[in-house]
Amino acid sequence: MDLPLQRRRALRRRSTDAEIIFWKHLRDRRFEGLKFRRQYPCGPFIVDFYCPEKRVAIELDGGQHYEPAAQAYDVRRTAFLREERIVVIRFATDLVFRELTAVLECIAAALGGGPSP
Repeated sequence: MDLPLQRRRALRRRSTDAEIIFWKHLRDRRFEGLKFRRQYPCGPFIVDFYCPEKRVAIELDGGQHYEPAAQAYDVRRTAFLREERIVVIRFATDLVFRELTAVLECIAAALGGGPSP
């Protein structure tokens, strides 16, 4: 088994509560009828959620993403993904708990769907 696959599996096993809740709305084509992947490799990076059909990556950022080293990493990753023509949508994890409907509406709009999930 290759190292990236092992890392992705470990990330899925250690999902945050926000990722678990969010995944329930995306999995099995439940959201807009689109296929999403979890902990998906894009070049040298792994994105939280990815819709290959629409080329959209969704990132849920916890508190660690606001530290300088993590912010620099996120800038590099986002730049790489944009070069690959992948749209990156980021949300703070607390929004999944407080404003899930608004988060899903924002994603639906970004995917070209209607205003509601």
